[in-house]
Amino acid sequence: MNIHQVIREPHITEKGSIQKEAHNQITFKVDRHANKIEIRRAVESLLKTKVVSVKTMNMRGKKRRLGRSVGKRPDWKKAVVTLAPGENIEFFEGV
Repeated sequence: MNIHQVIREPHITEKGSIQKEAHNQITFKVDRHANKIEIRRAVESLLKTKVVSVKTMNMRGKKRRLGRSVGKRPDWKKAVVTLAPGENIEFFEGV
């Protein structure tokens, strides 16, 4: 799998910003079929950082309703990447 297909986008939330400051962890939305080894290689090559560990979670899409019709958002996969001490990734620093 291509490294640009593995990482979809950073998942930026309040909890993610707390994890970044406290534990040096970054959260990404990744391809549903990517494994931990592929995620580690993609982050290390794209962002030029050293990765200590990768934790993955399969997130279920929420059910949504509009009138009588019921729909569902797509399922997705989340990866929490722990960076080595001293490593840093800046997305929105100083905004």
